[in-house]
Amino acid sequence: MASAVLKVAAAGFSKCSRATILRGHSTTAPLHQGVPGSLWKLGKLNHIAIAVPDMEKATALYRDVLRATVSEKVPLPEHGVYTVFVELGNTKLELLHPLGEKSPISGFLQKNKSGGLHHICIEVDDITAAVADLKSKNIRTLSAEPRIGAHGKPVMFLHPKDCDGVLVELEEA
Repeated sequence: MASAVLKVAAAGFSKCSRATILRGHSTTAPLHQGVPGSLWKLGKLNHIAIAVPDMEKATALYRDVLRATVSEKVPLPEHGVYTVFVELGNTKLELLHPLGEKSPISGFLQKNKSGGLHHICIEVDDITAAVADLKSKNIRTLSAEPRIGAHGKPVMFLHPKDCDGVLVELEEA
């Protein structure tokens, strides 16, 4: 539909202008969401998090079988998880395993015995501005304020019901 509208709109322009308009419809340039003049910008994909029932087995898969570089297992008691990061060149995978009885990953693994995709993490240039803007647009967050995440930077999780069923973590770049 949008392509048809662009073609109709481009009908009155020269070939060069028409090619520019059509090419502008599909771009690999970074997308900066929000209203014009917004005080924050959405950045790159930082990582994809995978909840795993067996951290040692999952780490061995990525390190020994797929031959990726993996970090040491790091406990994050304030988030109720152990993490291992798998380096992929253009992004990372974050393996998550429960730490403690109140771990949010425990509930996820009870519903998904084999584990699976838990969340995606996208960088923002200003987490405070991003959170304020998103809250003003009725996007719920899972905590009142950003917390320090696995990379030592402020993070905020957005409610999956407001994000098309995806748990989204924003991390300040």
